[in-house]
Amino acid sequence: MNIQTKYHGEVEIAEDMILTFEKGIPGFPDEKKFTLLPLPDQTFISVLQSVETSALAFVVADPYSFYEKYDFKLDGNTVELLDIKGAEDVSAFVILTVQDPFEASTANLQAPVIVNVKTNNAKQVILNEENYKTKHPLFGQPAKG
Repeated sequence: MNIQTKYHGEVEIAEDMILTFEKGIPGFPDEKKFTLLPLPDQTFISVLQSVETSALAFVVADPYSFYEKYDFKLDGNTVELLDIKGAEDVSAFVILTVQDPFEASTANLQAPVIVNVKTNNAKQVILNEENYKTKHPLFGQPAKG
C-alpha cells in the first residue's frame, strides 16, 4: 500500500510493516496505525509515521544506542495488551525532540514506545521512573538506571 509521509513523500509499505496501537498514542487517541521508516545514513534513528495522517510523524531512536543502562519494567496490563511472551518479543523506541545542532536533541525516556515484534502490536508506555525525563539529553549525560 502507498502512504503519504511527513519526511519521505509517498512511500510503499507492506501490510506487515504496520504497527497497531490499539488505544492510539497519548495526545492522538484516534491514530492507531503507524510504520517505522528508516532515515538515510542513520542506523539507530527512524521515523514513526502515521499510516493515515501524513503530517503526523515522530523521530524515534533505539534507546540502548544512546543509553546502555536504560532499563524499565512493563506492567502486567501492557504485557497482556501487547501479548508479550518473553523479552525476545519486545523492541523499544524513544521519541526524540530534534534540535539544531543535533547534539542538543533530547529523548523522552519516560514514555518509550514498546513494540511486540512478533505481532506488531504497540503502545507508548508512561513509566513511573523518576530518573527518566521527557527531555533527557541525548548526549553528554548518561541515563541513570
